[in-house]
Amino acid sequence: MYSKQENQKLKQEFWVTFSEKYPRKWVLYDTKIKDFSFKFYVENTKAQVLIDIEHRNEGKRLAYFDKLIALKNILETEFIKNLVFEKNFTLENGKTISRVWVEKREVSVSNPKYWEEIYAFFNKNMNALELFYAEYDEFIKDID
Repeated sequence: MYSKQENQKLKQEFWVTFSEKYPRKWVLYDTKIKDFSFKFYVENTKAQVLIDIEHRNEGKRLAYFDKLIALKNILETEFIKNLVFEKNFTLENGKTISRVWVEKREVSVSNPKYWEEIYAFFNKNMNALELFYAEYDEFIKDID
């Protein structure tokens, strides 16, 4: 078990190494849709690549989510399999968002032996989400 400081240092090293191994600018928050973002997430049991829709206006949040549902078959057939779609996902702070994600279990950010596996998972799946978004962003943005 690591101390809090050791864990923070290890996580920082993880992300620095990832950015050195894959030196590119990811879309992440630059989707041109307010509160619609792509995220990397890793902890001591899993790694995830996510689309989070956090719009304060529930109607808009659900409209963007419905656009992703409309594209679900294309997304899963042509880009990423085993996605989880959750219309109402509750964050630890109690906020409800919509989330789409894919995850890899039985990996740990605290164990460097898993880092290559996590990096490959991140790169493959985030790249696929970005390619999907580049092709369908106009359709997703058009909720009015």
